[in-house]
Amino acid sequence: MKAVIATSYGPPENYVVADMPVPRPGPGQIQVRIAAASINPADVVLPGGVYRERADLAFPHVPGNDFAGTVTEIGPGVTAFREGDEIFGQAVPRVLRPLADPVRPSLSTGSLAEYAVFEADTPLLTHRPPGLDVADAAALATSGLTARALIATARPQRGETALVVGATGGVGTAVVPLLRAAGVTVIATATAADALLLHDLGAAHTIGYTDAYPVGVDAAFNLALPGDQLTRIAHAVRPGGRLLTITYPLPERDRDDIDTKFVIDLGGALGGMREVAEAAVRGVLPATIGRRYTLDEGPQACVDFVREHTTGKLVVTV
Repeated sequence: MKAVIATSYGPPENYVVADMPVPRPGPGQIQVRIAAASINPADVVLPGGVYRERADLAFPHVPGNDFAGTVTEIGPGVTAFREGDEIFGQAVPRVLRPLADPVRPSLSTGSLAEYAVFEADTPLLTHRPPGLDVADAAALATSGLTARALIATARPQRGETALVVGATGGVGTAVVPLLRAAGVTVIATATAADALLLHDLGAAHTIGYTDAYPVGVDAAFNLALPGDQLTRIAHAVRPGGRLLTITYPLPERDRDDIDTKFVIDLGGALGGMREVAEAAVRGVLPATIGRRYTLDEGPQACVDFVREHTTGKLVVTV
């Protein structure tokens, strides 16, 4: 099969498309013919070597967490899926097993490939409903899961005001419409070129990346800045308000009078992929795809993710 691979630690400019053996499912696993995948930070951070001491990769390494495709083979003991099922979801590389859910981990061989193998018993995989497009499903896997976890943690109330920093990214373009659906007034950071898109998604106001943040918001969502650089965002939150972040390193508490939380849900405890699919079909969780690539262009998609300003998700169709 063809796959995007990293042959050693280094930048995404070193990725290539090469022939790899087709992975076969073992007990509790399924093989999927990938139709679409989307790019996430782990696809470039892990082969970049940042976490080498904690997650040493074996090469060649196939990146790719998010996917949509068709089940082509099932391993012994699998009952949740059958051959021919259309599914989508999110799974991390097997080297990240210690960080995955301890009971029902969602692991894979890498989705930037024609075929990948996944663990079947996980809430992070589900059937793709007919009303959800293949590319949209791949774009919504991690971003939709994370956006829903943020909303479940923040518990926004109608009439509140929220600041979203990093609103033009994959998670940002998913969380803004969810906040709008909750009746929240959204102030989003964006470039001038992205302002119209953010307004269409539900932002009442947009501000530039270097503009002063508003003061006194009920909740602030950090989706872009490093977790140790949140002082400026924290000062925008009213006393008793909430600051939520999804970026490493883990945040330090800048203020004792606000609730600061790091949000990650690799086990689907706050709602899994089935709930993402339901929200997408209802129209409250739209997919925003900034660029599309073929599998042969997969390495370039990873380069663009790092080197270019991108909006929404970058999707690779296989």
